[in-house]
Amino acid sequence: MPRKSTHPTPTDNSSLCIQYLRRCGGSARLCHINFSLSVIQTLINQRRVKISNTGAGFFIELEDSK
Repeated sequence: MPRKSTHPTPTDNSSLCIQYLRRCGGSARLCHINFSLSVIQTLINQRRVKISNTGAGFFIELEDSK
């Protein structure tokens, strides 16, 4: 019989997106990540990430990376 986990699991992938950005040095090209728009919008609303246009493309950056 499978055991139930005692650790809460997030229903969205926002924590995975944050971990991915940390491994990438705090920013990544928006077209190269495979997270849904709802996950990205949730992180923007929580002010954990921001989107910037560098002229060469859009980047998603961690807010605490500066």
